[in-house]
Amino acid sequence: MYDDPLAADAADTSRAPREVATALWRGWRRCCPACGHGPLLKGYLTVRDHCPVCGQDFTCQRADDGPAYLTILIVGHVMAPVLLWYFTAFRPAPATLFSLFAMGSVALSLYLLPRLKGSMVSFQWARRMHGF
Repeated sequence: MYDDPLAADAADTSRAPREVATALWRGWRRCCPACGHGPLLKGYLTVRDHCPVCGQDFTCQRADDGPAYLTILIVGHVMAPVLLWYFTAFRPAPATLFSLFAMGSVALSLYLLPRLKGSMVSFQWARRMHGF
């Protein structure tokens, strides 16, 4: 009936709204936002084409650089005050300070990046963006 999935979604007002908070939590856990059981990501950051449990199509998702920008924003806002506090409280050697905070920043970034990508894709799914 409709060639454009966005037009079809806008015209169909009978669809129940999707719970954004539930979708964000499922995305944070890297699970399918629709069913909550299937894996959303294949590997570290690659989004699956579809959910192996419920069959939800993810080919239309577009997270692009959003998760990376959010990761940088969060890591910077967490690590900068901690760095300032640690430096003023303990006055460590520069090599020690660099080593601790470089490893901490990398570890926090690696932890956050796939979770933020899952959350962003799930948010798009919940708001029916990009053809979901």
